Amino acid sequence: MKKIAVIGAGTAGLASAIRLKALGYDVTIFEKNEKIGGRMYQIKEQGFTFDVGPTIVMMPSLYEEVFKISGVDPKDYIDMQRVDPMFEVFFRDQTKLTATNDLVQMTLDNEKISEEDAQGYMAYLADVYKRYLVAKKYFIDRTFRKPIDFYNPKMLYKALQLKTLSSAYRSISKFVKNEKLRQSLAFQTLYIGVSPYNGPSIYTIIPMIELLYGVWYIKGGMYSMAKAMERRFIEMGGKILLNQNVESFEIKHKEIQGIKVNGRHVDGFDAYLSNADFPWAMNNLIHDKKSKGKYTPKKINKMLYSSSSFLLYIGTDKKYKTNLHSIFFAQDFNGNIDDLFEGNIPKDPSFYVYSPSQVDDTMAPESKEVLYVLVPVPNLNDSGEVWTDEQIESYKQKVLDLLSTKEQFKDIKEHIEVLKMYTPNDFKTNFNLQFGATFGLRPTLLQSNYFRPQNKFKYLKNLYFAGSSNHPGAGVPIVLNSAKLAVSEIDKDLK
Repeated sequence: MKKIAVIGAGTAGLASAIRLKALGYDVTIFEKNEKIGGRMYQIKEQGFTFDVGPTIVMMPSLYEEVFKISGVDPKDYIDMQRVDPMFEVFFRDQTKLTATNDLVQMTLDNEKISEEDAQGYMAYLADVYKRYLVAKKYFIDRTFRKPIDFYNPKMLYKALQLKTLSSAYRSISKFVKNEKLRQSLAFQTLYIGVSPYNGPSIYTIIPMIELLYGVWYIKGGMYSMAKAMERRFIEMGGKILLNQNVESFEIKHKEIQGIKVNGRHVDGFDAYLSNADFPWAMNNLIHDKKSKGKYTPKKINKMLYSSSSFLLYIGTDKKYKTNLHSIFFAQDFNGNIDDLFEGNIPKDPSFYVYSPSQVDDTMAPESKEVLYVLVPVPNLNDSGEVWTDEQIESYKQKVLDLLSTKEQFKDIKEHIEVLKMYTPNDFKTNFNLQFGATFGLRPTLLQSNYFRPQNKFKYLKNLYFAGSSNHPGAGVPIVLNSAKLAVSEIDKDLK
């Protein structure tokens, strides 16, 4: 039986490990932290449970597939429920838009804005759905191992069909004219850390996916998915070694011969799948210059990175009238986005609030609330600085002040029982994310598809990657797909 080492028990690492076990491989995961999950983990404090990273479940079939391919019923591992309304968007003039996956209600709501916008919204859905089908078949669900896989007439024609040269905001603006409706669709590119004003228009598929496939919630929070994958992997005979820091790959003749783990040599594996963030892995796990190929430290530092996040995890001694997902826009949304991607910490930010205790009483003590408040901020490279304790405290107060200006949270400061924070520094330190970029490499045109680091690393015979900085990109559903592609490449080579 051939043996595979998986470096990192994040989302892609766990999903890859299950897929490899299902194919009959002997799989061992090495995880540097004391808990599995990577960014998909939780903090527990005084009866409150906080999801640390991802919070929005889209494309549930990709979550379920991880369990189905291993021969079990997903319902025995994760309890998913559809959420409607999906989220609410609040503007500074006290108006709001409600996003529902009830198409009838959505049409009625859009008609209140204007019949032209209701018609344009339908046209947007039809247009982006066609592009999504092309993207899925020809780009998301396949790898680009050789130049000819991308540079051929058929693929170039399909790439043109994606209409990626326009930005997400401009693409949406062709269909809907109301500025608030435009913003409520365009902001979702921030789910993967890219600007709606500069990010490729293909990312307008995100709101379409929400509407057509729904937004879901997993009981117990997102960490329940990570724990379920851990459980299934162990049931299948897999091994997870915690507190095992992989320090380097030991390379000879363009092949990994072993790994250095907590100062000791470990070998005996036929292939190595890294769930460590690709830029960090290039700079830290591969010491041999030739084995890095084009991914030298200079190249890695010059690549473009996604935004980062400033997070407050708040436990309150009372309930609040809010939704599972709420988005609050800045007065000047355009200026806020400019600040974010020009390296300026936003003075008047847009922010997102997630309150799982609205739908799940296991997340907070009775009559209490969990609030996860996320403010997109620049990564450490774009901002040019590490956050100091003084800056962190100051920004915490700024965010609490801003939160308390919202009618539903006006007394928030008087009712905080627990408050934890996460900054770009933490994303860099805890998850080995280059520059603390929450979503890894930014998915620009020249850092997507063939141009993104691939699942099979071409400079070493037996190294593979799965994760948000690799093909096809960031976001939990796409990362689950990255795991699928990486495993397919391994199986192709080892059979």
